Formats: sequence, structure tokens, C-alpha cells
Amino acid sequence: MSDHHIIGGRQAGDRHITRAGQGGDRDVFEYALLRVVPRVERGECINAGVIVYCRARSYVGARTHLDEARLLALDAVADVAGVRAALRAVESVCAGGAAAGQAARDDAGRRFRWLIAPRSTVVQPGPVHTGLTTDPAAETERLLDLLVR
Repeated sequence: MSDHHIIGGRQAGDRHITRAGQGGDRDVFEYALLRVVPRVERGECINAGVIVYCRARSYVGARTHLDEARLLALDAVADVAGVRAALRAVESVCAGGAAAGQAARDDAGRRFRWLIAPRSTVVQPGPVHTGLTTDPAAETERLLDLLVR
């Protein structure tokens, strides 16, 4: 029996390797999950969104999806409206413009770094991961479907 695991037709260890010159027109992006931690002292969380940043394309975007039933399973008295408002605020900061408030003056990278800064609130960013993409907006949707919904 082989020690290699096959995922999607490739060995598991090879799926994220890009060798020099093989990136094509793909650009590096960074992303972090948005987690809802209704009772910080318990540390339980659900994924409720994703923030994607691509420096090469000056793109920062967030997509959110709150599974209210899962949230209430962790905390029956969770402030669902407050959580939704916090998630909308993240999307607004990413979108820029007047809805972003003071952050509207900041470039995409600065807004991303501000949003992923560690905090001890109900809505928290997870660790930052990287990848390659040809379309950061489509990547945001793909990650939302894969990791949140």
C-alpha cells in the first residue's frame, strides 16, 4: 500500500506546489476566515465569512454567510442582529467608498491588514492563508462556498 494520498488526481503533498515559471497569469492572494465566537470564554466558533486580498490587483473583498441555527446552537441567546451588523461592516470596509467610513481613504492592503488584526470580539479573523488566482472576486466566492456554507 502506498504512503501517498491522492486528492483530485494529484498527490496530497503536491496540490499547493507551484514551481518557478508555472504561475501563469495567476496572482498571489491572501485570505482569512471570519469566525463568530459567541462565547469567547468557551472558544467555540462557526465560520461566517472570508476576506480576500490580492495586492497585484489592488483587490480586497469579503463575503459573509451567517448560519443562524448553528450560531444559536452554540449560544441560544446570541445577538444575531449584532453579529450580522458586524459582518456587514467588514463587507463595507472591503468595498470602500462612503460605507467604509474612515477606512475609505486607505488602500486595499491597509484595509485588509486592519480587518485581519487579532481581536477579542464576537466576530474574529482567523489565520491568514495564501494561494494563487486569476480572479480574486471569484476566489472569494469559491472560498465562501468551500469553507463557510
